[in-house]
Amino acid sequence: MSDTLPPWPQVPACYGWLSLDGRGRWRLKAETITHPGLIAFLNAHYTTDDDGCWFVNNGPQRVYVQLDSAPWILRLQPDGRFVTHAGRPAAIEGPIYLDGEGRVFMRTDAGPAALDDRDLAMLIAELRDAAERPADDASLAALLDGRDIDLNWHGQALVFLGNETAATRLGFIADPCPPEPAPGA
Repeated sequence: MSDTLPPWPQVPACYGWLSLDGRGRWRLKAETITHPGLIAFLNAHYTTDDDGCWFVNNGPQRVYVQLDSAPWILRLQPDGRFVTHAGRPAAIEGPIYLDGEGRVFMRTDAGPAALDDRDLAMLIAELRDAAERPADDASLAALLDGRDIDLNWHGQALVFLGNETAATRLGFIADPCPPEPAPGA
């Protein structure tokens, strides 16, 4: 009897079944996944490829994830730390981005991330202008209008994305698709 395991079979990647919503909830087709063991499995096997497509390793198969917002969804803790939807701490690397819909994105040591919308008010309450005064509604409106407004969150600049998407700026593919077959294949 051989001590080696047989190799994994060649199986095609799976697209269009698994998604992650803007609050960090996994969905299979349009159904929210609630089973704690399955959620733990998805979180533990979630990673990215060299092209910026995020997937879950399911044995020999890659199950690509459609992202409603970003690869990681962050919760802002009362002490100012961020934690991913998978429960891992995340540190911001660079500016914080605001899109035209009022969603907040950032690059973290875990990868590209979006702030869970339930924590937006907490983040906005901590925004400061260049004189370290609390940001007001007029400043936020001016930023959303594309004006150059100096706002920051604990020293991290807040930058308006304008017409650029978070996926483009942060380098991820929100809706991975199967590769095109080679001509003649």
